[in-house]
Amino acid sequence: MILAYSKLSFSQVFKLYTALQQYFQNGEKKTVEDADMELASREESERKMEKEELDVSIREEEVSCSGPLSQKQAEFFLSQQASLLKNDETKALTPASLQKELNNLLKFNPDFAEAHYLSYLNNLRVQDVFSSTHSLLHYFDRLILTGAESKSNGEEGYGRSLRYAALNLAALHCRFGHYQQAELALQEAIRIAQESNDHVCLQHCLSWLYVLGQKRSDSYVLLEHSVKKAVHFGLPYLASLGIQSLVQQRAFAGKTANKLMDALKDSDLLHWKHSLSELIDISIAQKTAIWRLYGRSTMALQQAQLLLSMNSLESVNAGVQQNNTESFAVALGHLAELHAEQGCFAAASEVLKHLKERFPPNSQHAQLWMLCDQKIQFDRAMNDGKYHLADSIVTGITALNSIEGVYRKAIVLQAQNQMSEAHKLLQKLLIHCQKIRNTEMVISVLLSVAELYWRSSSPTIALPVLLQALALSKEYRLQHLASETVLNLAFAQLILGIPEQALSLLHMAIEPILADGAVLDKGRAMFLVAKCQVASAASYEPLKKAAVLEAAIENLSEAKNYFAKVDCKEQIRDVVYFQARLYHTLGKTQERNRCAMLFRQLHQDLPFHGVPLINLL
Repeated sequence: MILAYSKLSFSQVFKLYTALQQYFQNGEKKTVEDADMELASREESERKMEKEELDVSIREEEVSCSGPLSQKQAEFFLSQQASLLKNDETKALTPASLQKELNNLLKFNPDFAEAHYLSYLNNLRVQDVFSSTHSLLHYFDRLILTGAESKSNGEEGYGRSLRYAALNLAALHCRFGHYQQAELALQEAIRIAQESNDHVCLQHCLSWLYVLGQKRSDSYVLLEHSVKKAVHFGLPYLASLGIQSLVQQRAFAGKTANKLMDALKDSDLLHWKHSLSELIDISIAQKTAIWRLYGRSTMALQQAQLLLSMNSLESVNAGVQQNNTESFAVALGHLAELHAEQGCFAAASEVLKHLKERFPPNSQHAQLWMLCDQKIQFDRAMNDGKYHLADSIVTGITALNSIEGVYRKAIVLQAQNQMSEAHKLLQKLLIHCQKIRNTEMVISVLLSVAELYWRSSSPTIALPVLLQALALSKEYRLQHLASETVLNLAFAQLILGIPEQALSLLHMAIEPILADGAVLDKGRAMFLVAKCQVASAASYEPLKKAAVLEAAIENLSEAKNYFAKVDCKEQIRDVVYFQARLYHTLGKTQERNRCAMLFRQLHQDLPFHGVPLINLL
């Protein structure tokens, strides 16, 4: 007790004095109350005891919250909660409960620096910028006070706390998108680190400099320099993160997949060598995203499942399953979207249900599955022709990702035949995406603009736009978008009356679509092939023409099966109309009548927007 008393600061001694004084005064009051209690009846005391037994569970919680913890108990509580926040947020206390506990800890010991830092992490969960900044500054204030009194050189401890305080403040501002403030804080951290000759801190600063300037064309130079320096100073964690960032940047720049995978293989060797399990997960999630970006859905699926299998193999300390990290959320999100693309909506909803359990709406990674869920719902509503429902979902998408939301809004306007409004929105979005170098979205917007032109009976204007989109998708090796662009080009050629060229173009592009494309794209491709076959057969001899029409009917049946998987009723309506026309040409009355009846049912159920698709027979 004497040793513990000697270690107390002045403010803690004063608090101990007031607590003892309060304890003594309460004891005196209790003595007087006990004398009065002897006059009360036994029945009344029994009733009070029964009431106390009923309230015991509530009171125990209140006592545990209000009573002071020992230093060891407090340190164990803080380390446990910090570990849970990092690895498995659902098992940690809720933000409100944790903040209440921390406030109680700080009430008895306001100079407890680690409690302020956990408060900072807790406020980050709920995106509270003011409280998180407040807690972070308090943490470093306390750290500087205790550092100056530590056994090591006081001046060095003081300087170290200052530079890392500035660095953490920069990271906080960067997280909330306050890039100007982040840059100022980072400059301060660099200045103090250079004065102290702290190479480790300077390496962290260099990494954050890249994060702040990654939109600049020369940012890769910073990143390469950062990786070399991190390896030189023996910082495997920073070196690996640098390699991951370099791979991500080069993926967006359109480098070949084999070079990127080789780089990731080298970083994986680093992870296994130093047992950096968290970075192994990030690496696999990165591979999933890269394969998805390049349109290789089978490889993306394989990598996502590999990550899920790895995470279920071993647990971290204290029985925490390390499968509630951001990389796990990213992989599961890709898995849900890939299943939805193939028409497996039940499987996608199961994956999303699991995500909701793992990452409740108040957790920091919940936005990832929320966006996936909204996008899948939007696509289903559009496929089903429920444009009013899709329009209401756009609001939710915009709240999570503004660029994606604006693009989806333009798609809805286009589907509702509000062409001028959709065109204005797409032009604004195109300029913005070109400015921020979001190539994937630039190509998607160009495809939508081209679709606007040919729907407005101007296919000749659409051709240069489509060629621009094709050049970009080939340059950046975006196979999925390149295939979609080829489909649009073939359709434009069909409208212009050159179906033979359209058919040869389709034969070149159909393999990657059938191998890795979404079910909707497969259906569109087969539908377009059938239309090109019919249009090119117009000048054939009767026997050859009949054979080509039979082949077109088979392709239409395959397209109809694909559209049925994703409940795309409008496309099914167009397909059965074509089938009815072809059966009529071939003289197959029974099949024609069956298709005609199905067309009529669908036509009555669905609105007709006058899309110029059924005019080329």
